[in-house]
Order: sequence, then C-alpha cells, then structure tokens
Amino acid sequence: MAKPITTPADLRDSIPALSDVTYLNFGASGPSPRPVVDAAESILEYHEFDAPGGEGMYTAAFDTYDDVRETVARFVGASPDEIALTQSTTDAINRFGCALEWEPGDIVVRTDLEHPAGILPWQRLEHGRGVEVRVVETERGRIDLDAYRDAVAGAKLVVFSALSWNYGTRLPVRELTEIAHEAGALVLVDAVQWPGQAPIDFAEWGADAVAAAGHKWLLGTWGGGFLYVEASVADGLVPGALGYRGVVEATADPYELAPGATRFEIGTINPAPHVALQAAIEITARIGIETIEDRIRRLAERLADEVPADRLLSPPAPESGLVTIAVDDPEAVTERIRADGIVVRPLPEPDAIRASVHAVNTEDEVDALLDALEGVQ
Repeated sequence: MAKPITTPADLRDSIPALSDVTYLNFGASGPSPRPVVDAAESILEYHEFDAPGGEGMYTAAFDTYDDVRETVARFVGASPDEIALTQSTTDAINRFGCALEWEPGDIVVRTDLEHPAGILPWQRLEHGRGVEVRVVETERGRIDLDAYRDAVAGAKLVVFSALSWNYGTRLPVRELTEIAHEAGALVLVDAVQWPGQAPIDFAEWGADAVAAAGHKWLLGTWGGGFLYVEASVADGLVPGALGYRGVVEATADPYELAPGATRFEIGTINPAPHVALQAAIEITARIGIETIEDRIRRLAERLADEVPADRLLSPPAPESGLVTIAVDDPEAVTERIRADGIVVRPLPEPDAIRASVHAVNTEDEVDALLDALEGVQ
C-alpha cells in the first residue's frame, strides 16, 4: 500500500520526474505525482473495460464530470453549476469570449502582463470584428490603478491575470474587478498560476469569469482545465460553440441551454485529465494549501535574497514561487544550466529567466541554481 501523501516531502517522493533533475519550471508545467497518473489510468480503464457492460460509457463519463465539478467548486469557492470542464486555460478563455456578442467599436481591456492565452483571442476580434483592444501598461508586474481606471471606461470586457506569469506578482483582483464593474464591464480573470500555490476563493474575487487549469502548480496532467462563470452571468450567455453537453435535451427543437456554466461544455472528452485534476486537488487538500504556500514562500525568499538586486525583477519579498532574474541571453543561460540538470525557462519579455519554486523543491536545489548562475551576465 502506498504511503499517504501528507507533506511536501511525501509529495516530492511521489513524483518520478524529480528523481534525476532539479526541476524549477512549475509555472510552465508541473510533473505529476504517481497517484495522479494512477487516478487517470484507473478511470480510463474503468471507462473502457468495465462501463461498456455496466452502466454504460456515457453514464460513467457524465457521473465522473459531475463528481469532478463538485471537487473543483469546493476548491475554488464556487457552486458546481458555476464550473465548466475545459481542456485548458486558453480553451476556457476562448469559450467565454466567444459567448459575448461583439460589434465594431466594442472595447476589450487587457494588461501588458498577459500570457498569449490572454492576448490572441482579442487580437482576432480586433482584426476581424473591429473591436478596440486597450492595453494597460505595467511596471514590473504592478498596475497603476488610475491608468487602469481610465482604460476600462466604456469597456465591454476587462481581462487580466490574478498572478503575473512573467514577474510572479499578485494583482489586486477584487479591486480591479470592482473598478471594471463600476465602468459597466464584465471581468475575465486568467488564474492559471494561482491554484496549487495559495488559497483561492473565486466568490471573494467577484469576477464574472475565471479561467484556470491543473497542470502547473497543482501537478495535474495536461487537459484538465476549467472555467468558472458566476451563475447570473452564465445564464445570460449563449456559447459560441454548442454541443449535447451544453443543453438540457440534445434532441429537443428548439433546444434549451443547460443552466449555469455547464452550457460551455462541449462533446465527448476523455474524463482522465479531469480525474487527474481531481486527484491533484485532493492531494493538495491533504497536505494543506497553507502549508504549501508557506514552503513556497520560504524557498522563493531563499532564492530572491541571494540574487543581486540589479538582476532581480520579481519583488524582493516574493509573492509567489515565480522568481524572475535578468540575464543578457536568456536562451543561452537556460541551455547552459540545463546541462547541469537544472530546468528553468527563458522569458520572451523581459530579457530574463524564470525559476518556478514549488513546495516540493529543496533548499539544496535553490542553492544549486544560485551556484549555476554565478558569473552569469
């Protein structure tokens, strides 16, 4: 019988990929623990081997989707009918954006901190529908509230990240949401860097929609994304793409949209990635998200304290496990330290490398990165 995972050290021991590499790239994708992969394999085997002669493959899958939605909802402070299961954060962002009716002259506001997932859909609207896209400039992951307030005036939708992927800063989600709502705009938050790092409460944030996934800090597998849409907002939207999982009765004419966020779900999808997401959430809950957050903070502080001040682009007092370090040639530095068995990532903007320090990392691994960066310009 496998040892229960109740501490960050237990979690580390359960991740095969960490046995031969110093992995500091969880902000891109976190390697999964064996129990997470086992859970995915188990539901896949059940669905393919047992369900056909039992309750049926569709019933087994739909029951699984319902169960996963309940787990995700508890984890993020929402109701199950406010959660739609998606393939990724990008998928979730697009599903929400495509449910809005766009006309020439409509305004989308985003920050310059957004990942391509939070940029490309609005570029498409800008070039194809005549939508105006306003970009709020920031300074090292900090947003000027006056500039933001000016930008959101007249906007239809405001999009920003809860935690910046290139600086590791926490944005004031509640305050930004309130300002946007006062201007009459809907708010869509990219929260993919948050789950698994710190406690999360979507209801407290007050946003209309939040997109996220479990393959980063939660250590789930690829394919386990989700979209939160506040109940009253969801019931007023018509998805841009519609399938039998998004309606009450698939053969009804006219159709009736499913209540809440489930109307955003589409078609026959493999339940395994979402069961992996569920297993990852359950492991996080057993360890305690506060325990994980505290260890991430201490390890990130250990790293930030030793990076020269003129090289450290993230806050000196880290707000997450993302620590950004300026270097002259990010690609070359990344490749050089990769040869030493240390995995970080280069950033396209700014010229820097980003280390993603998780609770499963050790003090020795942080020190190994610092040693590897000695003399780097």
